[in-house]
Amino acid sequence: MTALPRNVPASTDLHDARWLRSSYSTGANNCVETARPRSGPWAGLLAVRDSKAPAGPALLFSPGSWAGFVATLR
Repeated sequence: MTALPRNVPASTDLHDARWLRSSYSTGANNCVETARPRSGPWAGLLAVRDSKAPAGPALLFSPGSWAGFVATLR
């Protein structure tokens, strides 16, 4: 069994990702953006990147892990 990737060195490698930012975000770029890649070894995972560095790395989470993280924050 192959381990799932945990990050992508450059979020621009996620060619088919459509990055979304919270509607609560301000124009100051001080938030994170999320995307659900549809292809490659990261298909089905949730990608998270810093909006200040859109070409920088992205962390990858399973949907369940991300939901648990968000639920803990609420």
